[in-house]
Amino acid sequence: MTDYMEVKVTLSPFSEPVADVLAAVLADAGFESFVTDEPCLTAYIRADRYSDDMAALVDELPFEGVSATWEATFVEGRDWNSEWEKHYFQPIVVGEQCVIHSSFHTDIPRCRYDIVIDPKMAFGTGHHFTTRLILQRLLKADLEGKSMIDVGTGTAILAILAAMRGAAPVTGIEIDEGAYLNAIENVSLNHVDTAVSLILGDASALAQIQYEADLLTANINRNVITADLSAYAKSVKSGGTVLLSGFYRADVAIVREAAEACGLTYVSTTDDNDWACVELVKP
Repeated sequence: MTDYMEVKVTLSPFSEPVADVLAAVLADAGFESFVTDEPCLTAYIRADRYSDDMAALVDELPFEGVSATWEATFVEGRDWNSEWEKHYFQPIVVGEQCVIHSSFHTDIPRCRYDIVIDPKMAFGTGHHFTTRLILQRLLKADLEGKSMIDVGTGTAILAILAAMRGAAPVTGIEIDEGAYLNAIENVSLNHVDTAVSLILGDASALAQIQYEADLLTANINRNVITADLSAYAKSVKSGGTVLLSGFYRADVAIVREAAEACGLTYVSTTDDNDWACVELVKP
């Protein structure tokens, strides 16, 4: 079983936006999972990937007047599904149509789309605002017979819902090997193996996909998205849609400028708790 480091960061003063930005900074540094419990953000990273240079990471916070103290604890490998069941991961309903839960849950709301996600410390249970923003878009879109690419697929939750709604083929790309292996398990749990395939890699892996997509989704972070937008644009067919999230509404102008430089046309923005989802189209 995998050993982890648990890093508990106490923010003063505490606010959800500051905690979310800190989580994004830590995710870029390799942290996999986050639990917010005011005034703390607790983050988990595999022990062999942990660096104790937390001061440098906290210094990246773009907020004045916020102080942070932290404590790191070694957590010996255990049954992480059991830990999530007992402490963190609870079933969630999105758009009154989709319920997301783990295989260990028993009291589950009934919805049209029932998605089983066993997270195993990987990001993407549907609880984060950015994941929900794209899930809501997928629930409203006509996906029957449409091809899709999901970059930064995480637990594959977006790819799974798209396949359930009739999308095929669907390809998920994930750079983290642990998340990639977890995504494979989740695709199998939801019986969408015939529609969904998965690739271990970054945006360069888009070149391996033998089709241009009707829809491309990327829920990562602003810096990765803006760096890879050119590759995204090349992977979408004319008239295809690109849905981007993982950044704040304040960053929409930056993402839009980078997208338009790659030949994509801005359509709209939805937001939740200052997190944003941008829709683009390839003319």
